[in-house]
Amino acid sequence: MKATLMYCAGDVRTEDVPDPVVERPTDALVQITTSCICGSDLWPYGSMAPADGPARMGHEFLGVVTDVGAEVAGLQAGDHVVAPFAYSDGTCAFCREGLYTSCVHGGFWDEPGQQGGQAEAIRVPLADGTLTKLPVAPDSALAPSLLTLSDVFGTGYHAAVWGGVTERTTVAVVGDGAVGLLAVLSAKLLGAERIVLMGRHEDRTGLGREFGATDVVAERGEEGVAKVRELTGGEGVHVVLEAVGARPAYDQSFGIVRPGGTISRVGVPQYEEAPVGFGSLFAGNVTLTGGPAPTRAYVETLLPAVLAGTVEPGRVFDRTVGLDGVPDGYRAMADREALKVLVTP
Repeated sequence: MKATLMYCAGDVRTEDVPDPVVERPTDALVQITTSCICGSDLWPYGSMAPADGPARMGHEFLGVVTDVGAEVAGLQAGDHVVAPFAYSDGTCAFCREGLYTSCVHGGFWDEPGQQGGQAEAIRVPLADGTLTKLPVAPDSALAPSLLTLSDVFGTGYHAAVWGGVTERTTVAVVGDGAVGLLAVLSAKLLGAERIVLMGRHEDRTGLGREFGATDVVAERGEEGVAKVRELTGGEGVHVVLEAVGARPAYDQSFGIVRPGGTISRVGVPQYEEAPVGFGSLFAGNVTLTGGPAPTRAYVETLLPAVLAGTVEPGRVFDRTVGLDGVPDGYRAMADREALKVLVTP
């Protein structure tokens, strides 16, 4: 079968690899029908050392179950399923609390030794705890929106939930990528009446307005901070949803949060050190939260609106490629020619 491998920065290839097989009784095999390239994939695309490759890529996918291990009880061949970007058993103490990304037996698709979702098929460990059956056919027009439940919609929603967004909070979203735009949509779903989107790409911020942003701030850094402060009467916002992961985005978030407010990070941090002491978060009673989104916890919450068509998170996809087009899809996203690339194996 074909799969996507990254050899080093800028070097992504579609190659033939062995077909997956059931290795453990809790496994399922899934023929992938819809996948995509994630903004977080661009970090290794810009920096991976040759010694770290080749790596199988992709952590978001829909597919059809083709085989199951002897201990899989809730799935059978023919089921249409969505997979979160982390696999989990669904039964450990952390899974029972909804924190599936901390499953003591789980892990992530992008880890060494795992099979990525930018491929024709995949072995899914801990299938009963990981996969969710979907009540529509694989060729449904809803597929792009259903795919966002795997990562970007669930991640945006996680940022908003952990940030404590309600109808009483003024929200700012830092970043106009797919996660940032769906953080806007999530804040709207949770009742926020004022949502400031900080982004400078007009095609993206236009979609952000359609998702619920009431204000757009294109300025960055100190100018961006000053603009948000101006919009909020000098006070800042109650909740910042940081969907980038770069240190300047963190600094910008701190600059616009009000005393007593919350910064909720879901952009994968590309730094280890940032101000959290007395002169920053402590003095203003500012809360810092967020982390890898346990998107499995939100599938049942978000699925009904997607099925009903009352939300269309799949609008973040603006280009579709087959597996052979994945390398150019990476280039297009890195060059900001595409927001998010859908992959149809």
